[in-house]
Amino acid sequence: MPPLSLQGGKALHEAKRSENDGGEPTASWPLALATVCLIVYASLYPFSEWRNQGISPFNFLTAPLPRYWTGFDVGVNLAGYAPLGFLLALAALRSGRVAWAVTVAVIGAGLLSLVMETLQSYLPSRVPSNVDLALNTAGAWLGACSAWLLEKAGAIARWSRFRVRWFVRDARGALVLLALWPVALLFPASVPLGLGQVLERLEYALADVLADTPFLEWLPVRDIELQPLVPGAEVICVALGALIPCLLGYCVIRSLLQRAVFLILILAAGIALTAMSAALSYGPDHAWAWLDLPVRVGLIMGGVLAVLLSPLPRRVAAALLLLALSIHLSLLNQAPVGPYFAETLQIWEQGRFVRFNGLAQWLGWLWPYAAVLYVLVRLSSRRVADAGESKIEP
Repeated sequence: MPPLSLQGGKALHEAKRSENDGGEPTASWPLALATVCLIVYASLYPFSEWRNQGISPFNFLTAPLPRYWTGFDVGVNLAGYAPLGFLLALAALRSGRVAWAVTVAVIGAGLLSLVMETLQSYLPSRVPSNVDLALNTAGAWLGACSAWLLEKAGAIARWSRFRVRWFVRDARGALVLLALWPVALLFPASVPLGLGQVLERLEYALADVLADTPFLEWLPVRDIELQPLVPGAEVICVALGALIPCLLGYCVIRSLLQRAVFLILILAAGIALTAMSAALSYGPDHAWAWLDLPVRVGLIMGGVLAVLLSPLPRRVAAALLLLALSIHLSLLNQAPVGPYFAETLQIWEQGRFVRFNGLAQWLGWLWPYAAVLYVLVRLSSRRVADAGESKIEP
């Protein structure tokens, strides 16, 4: 094993090489495109009942200012476009091929917002607004200015060096999944930290699609109804829900000490975002109502398992992650979505959460399956199979 000073020098060399090779632009442009897709989804959800109302779709530009608005609406419109402005400006700055990066980012985000507001004129459930357009553009400007300031201050270069010191070279997919995991927890789950419960909804959706067709008879039907999880199974689901992101991080984190720091941060983020979801759904007074005895036991069990498994080689951690995901999804999808939980979802499917309902819901449904696909690809990769990429550093 080379001395630590040589390891640090190697990390610095790799970070410099990443900057010189244009690593940041290649990462920022796809992330910006993904952000555009998310904005389109959130802006046009639920994509139904399109109709021409007989008025110009640009009437909202000269309409009077709305009489009713809330701080929540202002914050959502600012925050929704800030990441896009940040990523567009960052990609332009790091590529070195685009002049006036902040201006280009703001104009691009503003045009996207204009298109989205115009299309909302054809959706009865959405209301286009000139205030929304202005706030979206302002949010993109704030994000673009933040990218410019961070780049000029050298923070982006420091992040590149930090990433090389903490994570293996091909860690991008895991980092994206880890960044999306707390966001997926914002959508209410019937079991805390339980993502991927789709079986019952999938059955109902297929039945609706195949209604009044002969193919409905081909749909497999369960002999018995799904039964609620017993406390022991709920404990296991919560424990695995806490363990899964830890194992995902272990797949790409270099050293044991770094894994310990990551373990604390990721579990704290999971607990905080679950509490935030409860507060948004039931009110701040009920933010911790979900933390009953089985959940507390599951969180402790998951944390202990994460500590015990932290010394594992990265390839073994990936294999255990695949096993944990399989067990977690199997247990979770054997339970129904209860009527009380279904009533809770109406809060998200109506009113002020309509902008985030579809996005957060799909993340909560699909995140575990994306993680399964990532692990399968990673385990089949030659680079990961290399012993040098599999062993962790002290």
